[in-house]
Amino acid sequence: MTVKKYRDNGATGALLDEYHKAIEELKEVIVNLTTTQITKIVDNETKDKACRSIQTILAHTVRAGYTYVIEIRRWLGEDIEYRTDEQFDNVEAYIEALDTMFKYNEKLFLDYPNMNLEEYNNDNKINVRWGQNYDVEQLYEHAIVHILRHRRQIERFILRL
Repeated sequence: MTVKKYRDNGATGALLDEYHKAIEELKEVIVNLTTTQITKIVDNETKDKACRSIQTILAHTVRAGYTYVIEIRRWLGEDIEYRTDEQFDNVEAYIEALDTMFKYNEKLFLDYPNMNLEEYNNDNKINVRWGQNYDVEQLYEHAIVHILRHRRQIERFILRL
């Protein structure tokens, strides 16, 4: 696994490095899966439609990666629409989608190089559409753990296939 290094850029570099690392680890888990494996419904009992198959988990994970950036851009005053889940039937398309999503995250920091990562006043935090309040750093920490949690979930699904 090769990981692009952003560490020369302080806290922003650390967040991007760890996010990229989490995405690379997820890609390693899925790289050899077949269409049958990713599309098979593994959890028939869940009420969360994003967690029924590896395909639905990956679609949700990619969309969420865009949502974090969109939440920040909206907080910064941009008028930007949310994306919807996009399902693919092969791993290669998801790997490409994950890479493209990460580039979208990188672009945020290129567009706003002096963006403040920390906000101590709760009234000025990002109120995301799922009802929680974050500053930029907290939202990226959430994004990183989101990838890790779904990577673990996919690993468990693979054991059940």
